Amino acid sequence: MNVYITNLASFLPGDPVANDDIERYLGPVDRISNRTKTKILTSNGITSRYYAIDKNSGAPTYTNAQLTAEAIRKLDVTSEEGNSCLACGTSSPDQLMPGHASMVHGELGEFPCEVVSTAGICLSGIMALKYGAMAVALGSASFAVTTGSELASSYMRTDFFNRVCSQQTDQGLDEPSHPAFSFEEQFLRWMLSDGAGAALIEPEPRGACNLRIDWIELSSQAHHLQTCMYAGCSKGPNGRTVGWRENLRKNLYSGGIFTIKQDAKLLNREVLAALVGTALPPIIAKHRLTPDQIDWFLPHYSSAYFREPLARQLEAIGFSIPQERWFTNLSSKGNTGAASFYIMLEELMHSGRLRSGERILGFIPESGRFSVGYILLTVV
Repeated sequence: MNVYITNLASFLPGDPVANDDIERYLGPVDRISNRTKTKILTSNGITSRYYAIDKNSGAPTYTNAQLTAEAIRKLDVTSEEGNSCLACGTSSPDQLMPGHASMVHGELGEFPCEVVSTAGICLSGIMALKYGAMAVALGSASFAVTTGSELASSYMRTDFFNRVCSQQTDQGLDEPSHPAFSFEEQFLRWMLSDGAGAALIEPEPRGACNLRIDWIELSSQAHHLQTCMYAGCSKGPNGRTVGWRENLRKNLYSGGIFTIKQDAKLLNREVLAALVGTALPPIIAKHRLTPDQIDWFLPHYSSAYFREPLARQLEAIGFSIPQERWFTNLSSKGNTGAASFYIMLEELMHSGRLRSGERILGFIPESGRFSVGYILLTVV
């Protein structure tokens, strides 16, 4: 049974934020952090992004669940009660429990439906998309709404970092180990932003432009690689992680475990080798895929720094896609994690540039412990 993405919507809170205005939203930073900010912004290619923060008061303007609900409302979905599915993915839910999808459903306040929350980082949004597609294909849902969303700014604000600082200082830890001075955390502080995307999945096409889901492949390389991007745990020199509950129980590292960290050296060394060089060739063989079949390539990369290395890695496995076929809006919409692929695809779908029969290949990597999603869509 075929299934189709019949509509896409995105929601980006507030006004676009230029590089020079970031501190108006996230708060001022010290000299050390400012040097890191300059270095990261110079290489990541992002010129504007969005934050769910009031620039005057500093108060949050949306929760993650509210952001997600706003994107869904733009789909203008109507249905009788029951027989529908809501699947939501995010790496930054508003709470540990209940699940994110339940909170989104509560914000929508409409008919009862099946709800599914997918956990992870960037890949959680495509996990939700795959679940929704399978539910419709199996006939267990007459339609599905799937989402990817992030409220990354809640981790990135100066007052959040300062709170972490005070907790660490209270414990008598030396300043060099202070998480506020950690490059692993500062790296992501200038990379991530807020937004939500939503897809409507149905068993039949409708309207002028639909995207048939030909396949979605997910692959993890965690069996041989260490954790790279993480929050809610600490990571030791041996690569082992210790969760927040054990950290708090032993009073080991209570503040810093709740900031997001990225092992930048491990990321740079492994992400493309593992998630393209190792993960993609079996998928190519399975689906007998060739580069000339791809009309649009939508890569979710966290920084423009990775664009040329990605092109070289594709060439190295004999799957080079000319860059004139690539589509990304990273520079204008920012890196919104689990929402990024939805926001890219929504812009392309509504651009008027797609033609019937064209094929779209999506590449959604996740550096958490190195997982990746590939999706092939056909324009109908």
